[in-house]
Amino acid sequence: MSESTRVVVVGAGAIGSFYGAILKRAGCHVSVVLRSEYDAVKANGFRIDSPLGDLSYRPDAVYRDGDTPEGEADYVICCVKVLSSIDRGALIKPWVSDNTRVVLIENGIDIEREVADALPNNPIISCLAFIAVSRVAPGEIEHKAFGALTMGSWPEGVSEECRAIAALFEAGGIDVKRSEAVVGERWRKSLWNTPFNPLSVLAGGADTVTLLDTPGGEALARAMMAEVCAVAAADGYPMPEDAIDKNIAGTRKMPAYINSMALDYLNGRPMEIEAILGNVVDIAHRHGVDVPRLETMRVTFAMREVLGDKQA
Repeated sequence: MSESTRVVVVGAGAIGSFYGAILKRAGCHVSVVLRSEYDAVKANGFRIDSPLGDLSYRPDAVYRDGDTPEGEADYVICCVKVLSSIDRGALIKPWVSDNTRVVLIENGIDIEREVADALPNNPIISCLAFIAVSRVAPGEIEHKAFGALTMGSWPEGVSEECRAIAALFEAGGIDVKRSEAVVGERWRKSLWNTPFNPLSVLAGGADTVTLLDTPGGEALARAMMAEVCAVAAADGYPMPEDAIDKNIAGTRKMPAYINSMALDYLNGRPMEIEAILGNVVDIAHRHGVDVPRLETMRVTFAMREVLGDKQA
């Protein structure tokens, strides 16, 4: 837990800059790689307003894509969106040496394999972030709530490298759950994300109250969640029998919530359709599980793309 731990954050948007701040507060040497906003961050660093206090910081180095790294990284943390247009393995590779551990703080299911195939000699640590954070201006981030991480070595276990980075995040002030079966944790998060995120987009950016209170809405969400449960069980990660009821009850307790994919849609940003929906359908095909509603939703997005809706 000192400056001897060198971290490179690839994709320092709202998520990446926040977790970079946490590691900086823990005493790490933190560098960032940016695809945009380089000039603003190079000049002023990050300004982060947070319930945890002032997390503003200047990275120890600021790079553009294609720059040459100075020194070797102990950890490379990838926080870019999981999109078919982004080759994450190629994006990370310049910053990885023989002894670098790769940390993925990203959404979706089965999102590790692409990176592991590109970097077969580097351990993968997979993380799920539970956080409300957004970019409000170049280099300016608003952290509204939460921030906890669930992490584990991929495909299973909790390695010493995983325990070490978890301890650094905790030293920086956030809670970390270490999981021996991080794929199972991804399935549990997918139980909600896979139906609700794409469905909200197909409903024009609808919030959770609209989705559940529209006649037939809750029944449709439950049916889609049941399909996710069936795929997860076939993949070796069965859900508790009350998982759907608990998720629906929890969603109903929330105020009207517009999820991150709906916000991406409403703001014309690329969406992680394949990572969150398409990969579940692909896994269903591998196991021979019938998922007609999820399949229909995926095909609908494909049609939208053919018709020129580039947001999809």
